Parts: sequence; C-alpha cells; structure tokens
Amino acid sequence: MRRPALEIAVTSPAGARTALDHGADRVELCTGLELGGLTPSAALVEAVAAVGLPVQVLVRCRPGDFVHDAEETALMAAEVRSVIVSGASGVVIGALTADGCLDTEAVARLAAVAHDTGRPVEVTLHRAIDLSSDPVATAALLPALGLTRVLTSGGAPAAGQGLDRLAAMVEAAPGVQVMAGGGVRPADIPALTATGVAAVHLSAKRRAEPRRGAAWIPLGASSASADQDTHFVTDPAVVAEARRMLEPRTAA
Repeated sequence: MRRPALEIAVTSPAGARTALDHGADRVELCTGLELGGLTPSAALVEAVAAVGLPVQVLVRCRPGDFVHDAEETALMAAEVRSVIVSGASGVVIGALTADGCLDTEAVARLAAVAHDTGRPVEVTLHRAIDLSSDPVATAALLPALGLTRVLTSGGAPAAGQGLDRLAAMVEAAPGVQVMAGGGVRPADIPALTATGVAAVHLSAKRRAEPRRGAAWIPLGASSASADQDTHFVTDPAVVAEARRMLEPRTAA
C-alpha cells in the first residue's frame, strides 16, 4: 500500500522551498490564506513552479461563499488557463448552488478548461464540498466529472472530527483521491490515514514576525491589532513532523 501523499498549502516560493526541503510531495498555492485562499498571480505561480515540487493552484476569485454567478465562473475559467500556462501541475476548483448542491455545470466547465490546455493536469475539488448539503452524496458525483481528487474535512470543522464521513467519501468516489484537509495537525495524521484517504493536506503555518519599524494603523477589516496584522509563513518543523507521521511504522 502506498504512503499517503503530503500536500502543503503555501503562499510563496519560500514556503514551497520549505515544503520541498522537509518532505512534502506537492504544494497547493494560493494567496490570502487567512481568507480561505484566493487565486495567485501568474508571476507567483511561475516562481513557485520553479522551486521544483508539483504545484496545485487554487482558483477562487473572491472570499466568502462558493455560489458563483456567470461572470465569476467565466473569470475563474480564464484564471484556470492562466495558472496552467504559468506552470501549474493542476488546479483546485469548486462551486455550489444556492441550495447547497454541487454546481456541476460550473465544475464541469472549469474542469474542461483545465483538460483542454494541451497538457495533462490534475483537477481537485476544494472544500466547497464541506459546505454542501450532503458531502458524501456530493463526493459520489465526482468520478463522472473527471476530477482527480477532492480536498475535504469530511464536512466537519476540522478533518480530525470528520473521520467517519471521510471513510464514507472514500467508498463513495472510486477512482477519485480523497485528501483530508482542514485544521489538520501532525498528531491527527494516523487517524486520518486509517480512513483510507490518499493524501493529507495542511498549511503548516505560523504568523510571520512583523518587520515594521514605525507606527501601526489598521488598513483593513482583518487588521484587528498590530500583532495580528501580518502574514503566514510555512513552519519547517510542522512540515517535517507531518512527513514523519506519514512514514510506515516498523515493529519493535
């Protein structure tokens, strides 16, 4: 049985290098990690792809819910093309209808754009599935849509709380890799892999130390304090511990 893959969510080339150096198999690239992740620029995709790990790029045009109108879906289709041209190995997409069902029309359109770019790419359904009315039933739709994998916490606030549903999703979506993600800590990994998931995803993040030398004033809604007004970086110790927890145990 193959070891489940380790995917690290990163926001920079530095984060990708940390992931590479400490045992990750691939990275998911986004910006705005504190907002749940947003589409990165083409230049950022190019820089992270140059690090050397396969790069799955999140395509999400705004924060908030996953109910997208026609204009937003068209924008994300253009973003799918752009990030693949810039070096992405795959894209991470998703959309829901207002009643909590998978927007199969939008997902199929985005997947088709990805597969029509002239080279093989992977397509992952993102955690929109965890906000769907029935995550297991939604997972069962994915094989017919040509998706590679799904990133999910099993519909729970954190993947470690969604173990039974993760196992059910593995059964419901044959041929689609179920990747456990959402609030994952290295200590959760043995229980997550016991469900049969094909991969584990975590951000392994910590807040960067602010480098400002002058006075601080709030510049946005997320700037609650001077200490919190910073960005996230990838913690090498967390990546290394996650990789260690994925290694096969040997009998004493």
